[in-house]
Amino acid sequence: MTSNKENVGKTNINWYPGHMAKTRREIIQDLRIIDIVIELLDARIPIASQNPDIAKLIKGKKKIVVLNKCDLADEKENQRWVSYFENKNIPAALVDANSGKGIDNCIKKIEKLMEEIQTKQAEKGRVGRKIKAMILGIPNVGKSSFINRIAKRTTAEVGNKPGVTKQKQWIRINEKIELLDTPGVLWPKFESEDVALKLAFTGTIKETVLEKTEVAYELVKFLLNNEREKLCNRYGLSNEYIEEVLNRDNPENFNIYEIMLEIGRKRGCIVSGGNIDDEKTAKIILDDFKNGKIGKITLECPNGDVSHAT
Repeated sequence: MTSNKENVGKTNINWYPGHMAKTRREIIQDLRIIDIVIELLDARIPIASQNPDIAKLIKGKKKIVVLNKCDLADEKENQRWVSYFENKNIPAALVDANSGKGIDNCIKKIEKLMEEIQTKQAEKGRVGRKIKAMILGIPNVGKSSFINRIAKRTTAEVGNKPGVTKQKQWIRINEKIELLDTPGVLWPKFESEDVALKLAFTGTIKETVLEKTEVAYELVKFLLNNEREKLCNRYGLSNEYIEEVLNRDNPENFNIYEIMLEIGRKRGCIVSGGNIDDEKTAKIILDDFKNGKIGKITLECPNGDVSHAT
């Protein structure tokens, strides 16, 4: 066993890009000509993936929440989150931008949201004016993929690097809606370590920001407490084995780290001397979670609990 077990469970977060001020100014300027804001969130972490600045910036603008990557989240929790936002008078749509699931429903909700404004405009003689929309979100929630799907063509460069979309352009969604494609990327704020870890679990934070082994340790700890059956099924672990390890007379981080190494053992992450490569193990666990291979998992629920209700 490697010596990293003494250090896991001590995640330290301190990161916030310096160019946020410029992004904010651009968004504020663009909002002057916008009718509706589409706020793109990760369905697995609807609160952690929501930049608190957005509510302040858009003020009285109409807004719809798009819960992207819904295919990776727990289906019951998806519905609960839709109800959560709609109870706050915020329309919400479940979308999987990769497959296009939910896009048509999202467009219908945008059109319904704008009916009131269009009625008022018609009373002033302004008939036939298109709805002007803007997408806002933090990096890696699928903004470019969503744009490509909603426009039914490849219009935005897709990538995992924040700020890939650089030039402003209007994209015609249909005869009623035009979308201003801007770098509407507001970087996440680490208001707590819990929020930062959720962003790391889902791949929102770049891997260079946090120590991969620490993040994987925290994810395994979360899964042991909340989604043990899915963890066991994915990696061939038995509940009896887990209970035996967790009940050992060691500090908690030693025991959880041992379970993490057992996953590495089962995945062949063995180096010289029979030790386990914990970085390779960590990458496997994090990639499996991000790709939904461990299961459909929601990390937050509307009532404020960390995990979803079973």
